[in-house]
Amino acid sequence: MILALVDEAVQAGARQSLACEPFAITPRTLQRWKDERTPMEDQRPTAARPEPKNKLTQEEKSLILQTVNEPEYASKPPGQIVPILADQGVYIASESSFYRVMRAANEQHYRGRAAHPSRQTKPSLCASAPNQVWSWDISYMPGPIKGLYYYLYLIIDIFSRDIVGWEIWEEESAEHASQLIRRAVMAQGLSLSQQPLVLHSDNGSPMKGATMLATLYELGITPSRSRPRVSNDNPYSESMFKTIKYRPTFPEKGFVSLEASRTWMLGLVRWYRYNHCHSGIRYLTPNQLHTGAAESILENRRKVYEEARSRMPWRWTGEIRDWSMPGEVWLNPVNNSQKNLRQLS
Repeated sequence: MILALVDEAVQAGARQSLACEPFAITPRTLQRWKDERTPMEDQRPTAARPEPKNKLTQEEKSLILQTVNEPEYASKPPGQIVPILADQGVYIASESSFYRVMRAANEQHYRGRAAHPSRQTKPSLCASAPNQVWSWDISYMPGPIKGLYYYLYLIIDIFSRDIVGWEIWEEESAEHASQLIRRAVMAQGLSLSQQPLVLHSDNGSPMKGATMLATLYELGITPSRSRPRVSNDNPYSESMFKTIKYRPTFPEKGFVSLEASRTWMLGLVRWYRYNHCHSGIRYLTPNQLHTGAAESILENRRKVYEEARSRMPWRWTGEIRDWSMPGEVWLNPVNNSQKNLRQLS
């Protein structure tokens, strides 16, 4: 089909190379297809290939494995073994060949007493009720001039999405963070000896400061931190900052003073906690879910929908809208098998 179309275009006056372009082939490919001696199917996977002239023999491979396992070289990598052999006037193979043969023999492992560095695992936390897992972070708030910022310290409960603590300061410090955590715990009336609390954050210096860590240990709070340079490990705080900065009243040209930023934030927190119907928690307000009023509200919504369906059944082809209580909330969810292990522990 392609050959016929290309020939038709060439007979009409088109250049062969331009006629081949729509089919993503070259004139050389077209020429090979027209050659009756050349099979149409791709022969490369089954083609016989000659042995490379520089391929290591089986004797050389065995000598490499024997050498690296000698007591003199047992704790050395090929990068050191090859030069030592050269000093003795011996050449077996290149350094890369040593590594390749060792890897094929499953002998390419970390050597030494020090633990091999591994990638940090993704933090995964689960909350099934308020005040089990908090997330906090610090974000920039633009000041009156370019380059001047105020710093918003914000703590939210990942289950209810409620703001349990916030403050704005002119600098970042572990001392300010420590004060905020104490006030948040007191405001919630938590007895952490009976109800353990996990506080998740990123890896900023205020989060890892000695004052901050001492406060957490004193209050019985378990610290949890994101992986280095992975902002997605703290999604609830990041989402909250976007909600704040995308409010229509957020001053794009910056706050005129520290007091002005605190006044504006106070109004936003009131709106968010008591008026904002959050899509992630069945369109309840964060305060309703955090204070335990959500169950009666959702039950009332369910009754309204059931009554409406009984009056107008033709408008429902299935079940009514799901107004059940929000279930578990995961920070960086894991697969089902890991969830089951975590719940059992």
